[in-house]
Amino acid sequence: MRLGMQIKEVAERLNTTARTIRFYEEKGLITPKKDTVNDYRYFSEKDLVRLSTILALREVGVRVDEIKELLDHPTISIPEYLNIQRSVLYEKWIEMRDMIETIDDMVKETTSDSVLPENFYDLAHHLSNLKRIRKSWKDRWNFDGQATHYDENIKRQGHRFNVHEGYDTVLEKIKNKINLNLGDTCLDIGIGTGNLGAKFLPLGVKVIGVDQSEKMLITCKEKHPEIETRKGHFLALPILDHSVEAVVSSYALHHLPDDQKLIALEEMTRVLKSGGQICIGDLMFKNQLHREQVLSSFREAENQLAIDCIEDEFYADQSLLVEWLSYHGFQVEKQQINDILGFVYARLIN
Repeated sequence: MRLGMQIKEVAERLNTTARTIRFYEEKGLITPKKDTVNDYRYFSEKDLVRLSTILALREVGVRVDEIKELLDHPTISIPEYLNIQRSVLYEKWIEMRDMIETIDDMVKETTSDSVLPENFYDLAHHLSNLKRIRKSWKDRWNFDGQATHYDENIKRQGHRFNVHEGYDTVLEKIKNKINLNLGDTCLDIGIGTGNLGAKFLPLGVKVIGVDQSEKMLITCKEKHPEIETRKGHFLALPILDHSVEAVVSSYALHHLPDDQKLIALEEMTRVLKSGGQICIGDLMFKNQLHREQVLSSFREAENQLAIDCIEDEFYADQSLLVEWLSYHGFQVEKQQINDILGFVYARLIN
């Protein structure tokens, strides 16, 4: 019985070299089985998929140590390998798009009679800042570790400070507000275990769920096999331009600082079709004054837990979201559901 493909066959099939394959083996990225008699390496089909993922990521410039971190779990399934490839390729594609747009702006500057070097520096700095922001998001909350018990840990009521008060209300409100037809596509960003996205399935809507946590995506897929799950995040959505009718998100945007929230809104707008809708239910205040009023009331009540929870996250300023959306061609509705939970609905007018 044949154990698998030998290294020369693999190299030929993947259009690479045996030397390259041995290099990745030395770096611990692949671990093919070895025949105890002749010490030959034998590669399974899953080894080939893992190796093709490594080659694809290297092709777009991902460093070996970064690949090792991405593929840290040796039991990753084939769909997960493909999900990782897609996520990284979309990030690189968005980065290239940013570069092209910056160069276009620089070309426009050179057509004027007076060209100031400062203009070029500003554009280059803007591009560098975009790249930094898109790559800077880190999971400080260990969502992979939360995935298995996430649903049972959501407390709807009680506690001295309950961030999930109004959870079911806002999810239902998003479902009722979004107007979708049979066959439309809805993108749920930060889908988690699928509690929001699943509400659109009975309507015959295609739901794509994006999350940076692989474990959350696995749990979501186990609960709702009909949902298409994709690894990604707010700042680099693994979705083509103008391809969805609606974007929804719940209890996720507050993990981004304000400057990143605006880039997230740009990404949402990029993937929307003409007349598309955005609906966000999340931890937010009406504005900065409202935030200070709420914090002041918690101080008076000596509720340090509430203050610490708020200051540990990036609760949105609803007024900033509304201002950005209105300026970029959306008709916007807003509502504050309770002191810390808000709702924003926007329809693209064009």
